Amino acid sequence: MNTLQKVLDRETLLSRLDALRVAGRTVALANGLFDLLHVGHLRYLEAAREEADVLVVAVNSDRSARELKGPDRPVVPELERAELLAGFACVDFVMVFDEGSVEALLHALKPDVHCKGTDYTAESVPEAATAKELGIRIAIVGDAKRHATRDLITRMRKK
Repeated sequence: MNTLQKVLDRETLLSRLDALRVAGRTVALANGLFDLLHVGHLRYLEAAREEADVLVVAVNSDRSARELKGPDRPVVPELERAELLAGFACVDFVMVFDEGSVEALLHALKPDVHCKGTDYTAESVPEAATAKELGIRIAIVGDAKRHATRDLITRMRKK
């Protein structure tokens, strides 16, 4: 599949997931800003992919990224971040979302598993109550949080 064919709008993604579920496939959702990709992102997504048959990655829009991280972010535009993520072999589909949290996506996509990085615990996941209400399992995945985009940006600015 062509990389750009993996980047879908919400409605197309829902249709694709419906067909996959009919075929008995399970779905995991991972989300994040994914600005300036680093090895921690890859390890997180590879581990998330092990939790289900299909991995959907939800990428924060440029607007929501600025809201979460400040006016200097993101460094890389949303569609470029989405395309880069779609290029990972472990990623099946990518979508850009504009909301401040993924709660609406959990309601819409109803994944079997909601994957979060190791900077969270099952109890500290912001969407834990929504996941519990919808019967979505939470999985904490990836390696220890030793990589951060903000650290990369700080190092680049110092040079």
